[in-house]
Parts: sequence; structure tokens; C-alpha cells
Amino acid sequence: MIRIAKAEEGDLPAILDLQRLAYQSEARLLGNVRIPPLLQTLEDMREEFRCGVFLKALDEGRNIVGSVRGLARDGTLFVGKLMVHPDHQRQGLGSRLLLELEKVCPQPRLELFTSDRSAANIRLYERNGYARFSEKAVSPDLTFVYLEKRLSV
Repeated sequence: MIRIAKAEEGDLPAILDLQRLAYQSEARLLGNVRIPPLLQTLEDMREEFRCGVFLKALDEGRNIVGSVRGLARDGTLFVGKLMVHPDHQRQGLGSRLLLELEKVCPQPRLELFTSDRSAANIRLYERNGYARFSEKAVSPDLTFVYLEKRLSV
């Protein structure tokens, strides 16, 4: 059984390892191995940890197999870097992490973004109540789709 809990600073090296594994598929999809999740350093992640909330998903052996993070600002929870170990994908864990983040850090509005090429990610977010509200081309080859979800808190 997978258990979700708040991450501690000592979990960050394992989360960074998971991030580097989980974002390989996104890098292949984009044809670019230099995407920010693959370039993030442990020190960068520690700084992000100090400012926001990190959740972890633990398997029976207490291995971190999923994570998501959020930063609350001005009534919006900015959701970032939802990741699930490839062996645990397509089993509902991504949805569970999103819902747990909403409970742990309730805000009236949630916002996230993903590549317009990440059809599976977009479907996951839309199934969880997110709706597209904007698109932004960040380079000739990359457009981000921004999605939001409104909650009554």
C-alpha cells in the first residue's frame, strides 16, 4: 500500500533521484535532455523546499515512488513537479498526490503548467478538475499549457 506524507529535508536526495528518473520520458518527448527538472541541483531543491510544501509517496519498503510540491501565494497554490516512478505510473498515484496537496495546503485556486506535447499529463490534470486558461510559447519548439482549478475553501 502506498502512503502519502509530507516530505522532510532528508528526503530531498531521494526525491531528486526520482525526479531525474521520472522526467526522462518528458525529455524524450520534448527531444531535449536539458529541461529544468533534469538540471535542478540539490541546493536548488533545498531552496524550493524552504519556501513551499513537498509531499512524498512511500511504498511498503518506504521507498519514495512519487512526489509533488506546491507554493502558496496570494490565494493561489502553484503546483509543481508532480512525478511518479515509472513502475507505479497509471495506477492513480498522481491523482492521489494532487488531491493530498489540496488538503495539506488549501487555497481557493490552484495553478500548474505542462508542455503542450504532454497529452497524458494534460488528461490527468483535466480528470482532476483542472481547466486550461492560457498557453505561452517559451521557444519556437516549446509551448506551455497553463491549467487552473477553483476550490471553495
